Amino acid sequence: MDIKKAKIEHLIEEIDEIINSIKNSAQKHTDIITSVSSTYQKSARNLIHYKEFRNHDLRKIQKKLKNLGLSRLANSGGHQLASLLKTKLILEKLLGKETPNTKSGLSIKNGKKLLTNHTKELLGYRSKNRRVRIMVTQPTDAANNPQMVHEMVKSGMNCARINCAHDDPETWKKIINNVKAASRSQGRKIKISMDLAGPKIRTGAITPGPKVRKFRPERDDIGNVVNPALIVFTSKVDEESDPHELPVNPEWFEKLEVDDKITLTDTREKKRILKVIHKTEDKVFVNCYETSYIGTGTKLTCDKIPSLTNVGELPPIEQSILLRTNDFLTIHKDQSPGQPAIFDEDGNILRQAHISCQLPEVFASVKVGEAVLFDDGKIESVITEASSEFFTVKITRAKEAGSKLKAEKGINFPTTDIPISGLTDKDKNDMPFIVEHADIVNFSFVNSKEDVQELIHLLTELNAIDKLSIILKIETQRAFDNLTEILLTAMKTKYIGVMIARGDLAVETGWDNIGRVQKEILSLCNAAHIPVVWATQVLENLAKKGLPSRSEITDATSSLKAECVMLN
Repeated sequence: MDIKKAKIEHLIEEIDEIINSIKNSAQKHTDIITSVSSTYQKSARNLIHYKEFRNHDLRKIQKKLKNLGLSRLANSGGHQLASLLKTKLILEKLLGKETPNTKSGLSIKNGKKLLTNHTKELLGYRSKNRRVRIMVTQPTDAANNPQMVHEMVKSGMNCARINCAHDDPETWKKIINNVKAASRSQGRKIKISMDLAGPKIRTGAITPGPKVRKFRPERDDIGNVVNPALIVFTSKVDEESDPHELPVNPEWFEKLEVDDKITLTDTREKKRILKVIHKTEDKVFVNCYETSYIGTGTKLTCDKIPSLTNVGELPPIEQSILLRTNDFLTIHKDQSPGQPAIFDEDGNILRQAHISCQLPEVFASVKVGEAVLFDDGKIESVITEASSEFFTVKITRAKEAGSKLKAEKGINFPTTDIPISGLTDKDKNDMPFIVEHADIVNFSFVNSKEDVQELIHLLTELNAIDKLSIILKIETQRAFDNLTEILLTAMKTKYIGVMIARGDLAVETGWDNIGRVQKEILSLCNAAHIPVVWATQVLENLAKKGLPSRSEITDATSSLKAECVMLN
């Protein structure tokens, strides 16, 4: 036998070894395969085949196949055994052998067909001339703006997503009604998916700042006022009000006329004069020509009005804690408001910065040396001290000038195993509404097969086990590590999908790993014939500024590897 034939014979032996290995693996996992829904029996077997295939060092085999001009098996995950058997058959034909075609139980064609069918069942029919579906997160405005929803449907939306972390059932119902009305008017069937809020870990409150607003005119390069600051007198303001507004007694400002002058002394004891420029039924607009700090209780006087008045209640300025590299921060279980550090005149620390964590379960799990990330990973730290009531971190990465940490910002523990359920009390309370009105429930912060079992149990109690489809949101390192068993557990129901929630996932796995991680999730789901939703910050720059960045264009192109793309 010549050298080339000997090499092919050896290659056939290597492939035979892999084939026997993946068959044995499936045999060992027969109980798991038979426990899934009949819809996923072949898919579960193929997923186990794929996992065992990936346990082998394939580099030398792939190089030999490439040199022979054959497939390197790089895209064989959706039909693993069939691809190996086909490759073996071709190699044997190269040797002149007439070997009968061995059936794999799942052909290459049927493997692709399973993914197509599962995608259609989960996400509905695709739009004409487009393979990838588009899921669009509905803003609160969609409840009262049916035209907006109509335009989304007209532009190609296939699935409307509602995030239960925001708004309320009344708002959700209005959005759903608008989506269904737009669907009917355009002869489309738009799927409704609803996100469970999940156990988001966030920073607690920070001591409120002063109740004051700053007004500063625009000046040219030599200090002349070119555009005075605008102030609007109105009856009441809150956190959502325009920052130009001040609450003033309407019985007082109704007496003002255009060109009237108002005198005040601001919080810095600076005397300021305002001029009335416009008046409506319920507001008065005045110009301010010098920088002014006007707070709750500031006295306002006008020569034409005998009485004076005070500025009403202003919302406090949102505070933050400025953190620099090597600073220390204490995170505590009790929900007392956080505060920045206090220093003496020589720069010595008198009181360390501190803030609470809204999820008390974390304090029993954290250990010294573990990483803690804040605000989508913008601030990195490591734990230096830990107890059941608090832990202290040392900041290891922040902006050069310092990073501001505010209330309600996310906290990630990428190296900590926190034993919290994926279903919160809020999630359980929201589920009856979701079962009644949605087609899909998006399961946030799923971490383990036990989380999936809990959701399946809840759906069974609500008689919705096969009525409501499930999308598993993969957004933690732990979920990625447990993905195979999460998928096999979810396969006991139908139909299921996976969302790559790349924001939190990138923070958890590290920005240098997210490319590899999302590629591996795509491969695993392809092997399981489970559709993937590519989510988080897709074309965000385009949405905000009207022009996509180069990296966004590349990202959108990469999203075509998934079955659905989610836009916010």
